[in-house]
Amino acid sequence: MSKINVRSPFYISITATNLTSCQLELFIYTGTQTSSRPTAATYTLNSFAVNNVCTFEIAELVRDYFDNEFDGDYSTPIFWVDYRTTNTIQTTVGSATSFTQLKGFYGYGFFEDGVNPANNKAVLQSNTKIVKLDDAPAVIAVDTSLATQVTYLKNGTQVFTKAISSTTSSTTQIEYVTSGVNGSDEFEDRVIQDGGTFEGSDCLTNFSKEFTLFDFDTILVDSSLGVTKLTVTNEEECKFTPLKITFINKYGTLQDIWFFKRSNESLTTKTEDFKKNIISAASYNISKHQNKTLTKNGKEKLTLNTGYYPEAYNDVFKEMQLSEDCWIEIDSKTLPIKVTSSSFAYKTQLNDKIINYTIEVEFAFDTINNVR
Repeated sequence: MSKINVRSPFYISITATNLTSCQLELFIYTGTQTSSRPTAATYTLNSFAVNNVCTFEIAELVRDYFDNEFDGDYSTPIFWVDYRTTNTIQTTVGSATSFTQLKGFYGYGFFEDGVNPANNKAVLQSNTKIVKLDDAPAVIAVDTSLATQVTYLKNGTQVFTKAISSTTSSTTQIEYVTSGVNGSDEFEDRVIQDGGTFEGSDCLTNFSKEFTLFDFDTILVDSSLGVTKLTVTNEEECKFTPLKITFINKYGTLQDIWFFKRSNESLTTKTEDFKKNIISAASYNISKHQNKTLTKNGKEKLTLNTGYYPEAYNDVFKEMQLSEDCWIEIDSKTLPIKVTSSSFAYKTQLNDKIINYTIEVEFAFDTINNVR
């Protein structure tokens, strides 16, 4: 089944001899494919023919239905996008065609990918090398219509495997396979996610440092397109507190990237002032504000350093820069952020030897709670 990546245009072209006009009925819905389709079209579009051709662009209409959220639990629904057309040949209105069915993802293609980019892959990420924090899960998104099995290996020996099944539900077209508990990066989080009660102690802390999730260095994803091999590198960091950013990549799925080194936090405030009348009985109190603050709030920013990454991660950083939805995990809270670094210089091992990126992000909310 064809995919529509709604951050790039998706064109539907109708050609017929003596075509005068065409009507397109567009159905956008979730749930079970076909059976959950509404009886009335979500949009009905009409176009006059030019040189016997009618062209429709539908990506913007589908995009409006996405509301991307992430609270630490990896889950990404898609939308079913069905359409049918009715041609008018000269003055004769024909019958509606049978439905064409598409899957809508919040992805995009690059200019060089051409028109209607499909991003047709079983593993829904660009990189085949994964760098993660030691003892943190490796979370990968797979297309369940293509992938059949995910296998974790250590030195060529299987340590874990998971079968992938295809379904007709919009909520399970993307499956996130993880080596841990979904949404848990630390031992404490995994205990709580599993319904337990965490009681910390120095002995437990020392114990958890000695043991990690099942160790692995390779992930194999079997699919109808072949086998995709992912290599995994675990990084330890003792001096700084690593931070994880999760963003929506070009395939429309959640992807993690770790920042292992130094981070700096700053606060920028914005104030609205007014001049207050402090006169009383032909006098005034010199302790009162003549220039009074009407409102004051702030935005907090972080400057993050990646640590050393392989050159293969350039595509990942590129997609993070282009992402419209990003989150950061701090103190077991998943908070929305915006990447404010507007420029990005690609680094290579040939030119730069060691690749470290510095990224600036801003929390996507005001410091003082003013949600009304």
